[in-house]
Amino acid sequence: MVDKTEEQISEEKETSMSKSSQLVLQISGAALFGALSLVVSAFTTEIIPRVPGWGIAIIDPISIIWIICFLVFGTKSGILCCVIGTLGLMPFDTSLPIIGPLMKFSATFTLIIVPIMALKLYRNEEGIRNSQKIKKPRNYVVFGLFGVILRIFIMMLLNYLLFITILADWLAGASLGFIGLPGISGWTAIIIGVIIINAFTSIWDLLVPYVFVFGLKIDKIFSIW
Repeated sequence: MVDKTEEQISEEKETSMSKSSQLVLQISGAALFGALSLVVSAFTTEIIPRVPGWGIAIIDPISIIWIICFLVFGTKSGILCCVIGTLGLMPFDTSLPIIGPLMKFSATFTLIIVPIMALKLYRNEEGIRNSQKIKKPRNYVVFGLFGVILRIFIMMLLNYLLFITILADWLAGASLGFIGLPGISGWTAIIIGVIIINAFTSIWDLLVPYVFVFGLKIDKIFSIW
């Protein structure tokens, strides 16, 4: 008897699963993780550590949940989960209604859109699923690096728009006091702060889902994409 490799078993699972069943599972996964992000938000919003003076979460469990959904269930599910979670958060965001959830969506979506687009250009290798391509440490690091760069660019643009409009009165009070440089303020603080905060939070947003999904072999259990 020939022993089958994990990749062969995964491929057989994928082949045996009909497209309709796969879509139902992806939608269900997006709905489940989107709802989970709302529950987690309700219990952690008040206790999660934040960057002093900025109010931004140092570690954001919501983004982590959305990226886990993407890694487990695939492209459609990951995007849908981000949308469901964003819409669900809007009625409960008291600091920046609508804008806060949209900023969270933008920050998270930039991290998953890069591997999504990269997989479109990836050389097709028979028998290797997309999740296994992302699983390769080299690929994940490269995708993550470009995702972080895109995230910083997008968040810089969005923060610029915010601080010339609804947050204009807060501009003078922005500083880098959270890294011991209270003397640096205004636009200089905004630019440097956006880079530092988004680079730091991106590490957790990417590292925790990777360890959870691939370290615990959750991807092998579902083998959806």
